[in-house]
Amino acid sequence: MGFFGTILGFLGFGVGISIGLVAGYFLFIYFQPTNVEDPEIKPLAEQEQETLQRMFPEIPLWIKNPDFDRLDWLNKFVEYMWPYLDKAICKTAKNIAKPIIAEQIPKYKIDSVEFETLTLGSLPPTFQGMKVYVTDEKELIMEPSVKWAANPNVTVSVKAFGLKATVQVVDLQVFLLPRITLKPLVPSFPCFANIYVSLMEKPHVDFGLKLIGADLMSIPGVYRIVQELIKDQVANMYLWPKTLEVQVLDMSKALKRPVGILHVKVLQAIKLKKKDLLGASDPYVKLKLTEDKLPSKKTTVKHKNLNPEWNEEFNMVVKDPDSQVLEINVYDWEQVGKHDKMGMNVIPLKEVSPEETKRFSLDLLKNMDPNDVQNEKSRGQIVVELTYKPFKEEDLGKGFEETQTVPKAPEGTPAGGGLLVVIVHEAQDVEGKYHTNPHVRLIFRGEEKKTKRIKKNRDPRWEDEFQFMVEEPPTNDRLHVEVVSTSSRNLLHQKVHNHSNSRVLNYVMHYH
Repeated sequence: MGFFGTILGFLGFGVGISIGLVAGYFLFIYFQPTNVEDPEIKPLAEQEQETLQRMFPEIPLWIKNPDFDRLDWLNKFVEYMWPYLDKAICKTAKNIAKPIIAEQIPKYKIDSVEFETLTLGSLPPTFQGMKVYVTDEKELIMEPSVKWAANPNVTVSVKAFGLKATVQVVDLQVFLLPRITLKPLVPSFPCFANIYVSLMEKPHVDFGLKLIGADLMSIPGVYRIVQELIKDQVANMYLWPKTLEVQVLDMSKALKRPVGILHVKVLQAIKLKKKDLLGASDPYVKLKLTEDKLPSKKTTVKHKNLNPEWNEEFNMVVKDPDSQVLEINVYDWEQVGKHDKMGMNVIPLKEVSPEETKRFSLDLLKNMDPNDVQNEKSRGQIVVELTYKPFKEEDLGKGFEETQTVPKAPEGTPAGGGLLVVIVHEAQDVEGKYHTNPHVRLIFRGEEKKTKRIKKNRDPRWEDEFQFMVEEPPTNDRLHVEVVSTSSRNLLHQKVHNHSNSRVLNYVMHYH
């Protein structure tokens, strides 16, 4: 009976379970409750405060705050570029980390610290919105909201005392609200000199940390300690108004301020080749520094002379002696038509030592192409003397951008030469009586200079620079500035705006 009882009991259990399942299925299908109502979906504006609070972290900032702009285009761009950005960022991080690690590990008697793997994963950061501030300064301020739920694989191996430990960072989450300031804005690519980064609130950072395969964050209490430690340390360093400053451009080169004077003495030319069919040529020399918008310096014309002697001196403003080059062109003057080019050559300023006069005897070439066979033809020589006189550091001082004032010569300054630099930036809300084609006239000590003419523009922007050589500090001199509208058809119709109205003209003066 025992054996048969067991068999019958098993069969009864199996049959009972089967019958129960079938009965339950039919009851679920055919006897559904009739009092179930469809869920009520309310518009966002009608939701209760409690529901909105739960939803708020998931709502983008451009919805919650009208000051934030959508950045869908930027997210799409980052998504496409992320595989390449990942490699570039990781490569840069390695280059930055290597010297820091090499400097620090001897203090802790560690043999080596190396990246075994370094990748930021396949998930790019997303920008929830961005706020842009407009100020009166030469700067651009942005506040992007960044969320990044990443799947990185960062594995670092540490060797010490003959042992090796491997630390791996996984499952990274970062929520940031940084303030990024680009300033000052300068007329050299990438058009800003420094980047300043501040955090407007404590960041949220979450990650997994594995040591020899074990998740350290699973240890009770470690997760919260690490979270708070990271937040406090980052906040102490970068929470606004504290900033992280990254220099992008050298300010002296970015603003292209004058750093010295190049004294050029054009002595003579030797054995020039005749360009005219009848009689000798009428040569003159043009001098110009590269990366300079100023007009070329010109010597006088020596008529009917193939071995002219000029002995004429010129002063030229140097902004970057390491990269600028002096271009020397010899022309044959023509009374009618285009002047013929007789030859040219160049002198890099880095070949001229400061405060030392150096003579150059240069063969005239057709161009600076070393592969051009026509340069093998003799065109004569040009002889010049160059002296580079750099400004002293204490004479440069701070520019207008830093002080917002025009520097003046201090009391007791001895008489001596210098350079007055005038930068004409822009005019605003100007209008002529007959037309509005504005340009600016500058008159200093009887010397007149003009900006280019901009047609049909009430808010013209020139960014033109002019230089006046002076024998002594211009402490008691005045600079006459006026905005004039002229017409190519009728030069008599002019409307002048004097610079005494600060809304009309914005200009800057530097004296070195």
